[in-house]
Amino acid sequence: MSAQLPLTPATRSAPPNRSLPGWAREPLLHFLLLGAALFGLDHWLNAGKGDANEIVISAEVDEEARQLFKARRGQEPNAEEMTALRKVWLDNEVLYREGLALQLDKGDTAIRERVIFKALSIVDGGTKLPPVNDDVLRGWFEQHRTKYDEPARFDFQEAVLEGNAGETALRAFVEQLNNGTPGDAKAGLRVFKGRPHSNLLQSYGDDFAKALESATPGQWLALKSRDGWHAVRLEATTAPKPASFEALRGVVLQDWTDATLAEQRSAAVTALSKKYRIKVEADAR
Repeated sequence: MSAQLPLTPATRSAPPNRSLPGWAREPLLHFLLLGAALFGLDHWLNAGKGDANEIVISAEVDEEARQLFKARRGQEPNAEEMTALRKVWLDNEVLYREGLALQLDKGDTAIRERVIFKALSIVDGGTKLPPVNDDVLRGWFEQHRTKYDEPARFDFQEAVLEGNAGETALRAFVEQLNNGTPGDAKAGLRVFKGRPHSNLLQSYGDDFAKALESATPGQWLALKSRDGWHAVRLEATTAPKPASFEALRGVVLQDWTDATLAEQRSAAVTALSKKYRIKVEADAR
């Protein structure tokens, strides 16, 4: 095996985070972000299923959720994501029924999402922000500091051999790279800039991230990730930078406001849902 690395670098950016968006972590914001459009199911799914105070989360609901999630995310939802998707549908169904009970569909075309939005508007009318001062905001800021702190970032290069090189071949290749042995190796060079630590964990795994953190800049290493071995050279590390509350007070206030109102909306809809008997069909589990 030869060791020369003559090819032109090509900068790659970090892949998008495929985890669930904020609606799964901040209840009721999903109404504004996804609304009823997430599930293109009409009220017929619960029609004819008996008591008007009973809501059935049917196999059809789950299947529609899976298909729409897969179409938007490119993968099947896991158990936690499926629970969140059901919660979205259930909250929307509760609001839809409450909207019908209040006759909010009168003069409208009875489109589900419009009725849900009207019902949610009434729920919003009952929300009220508690008093807030800097002590409250600072406490909230500290609890959510990871959202504001600048993470450690890493600049590194990866030499990619053609084919799937095993550990032995890759270690030999890395040794040649460090020795500067000339050759005609058919390898590509990938350049990564400003890669945050969380992204390393997502893309390569914990062992890879720890090894890169402790690596000496300028030296090629054979590092194992969850998908195989990589020839990697750390170029530079940018230390994490704590966020300043004073500099971000306005942003923190807005985030606190959104989160507080979202919690109140969620509690209000949960209270409304208690008037219904929630039933999950066996095939929908």
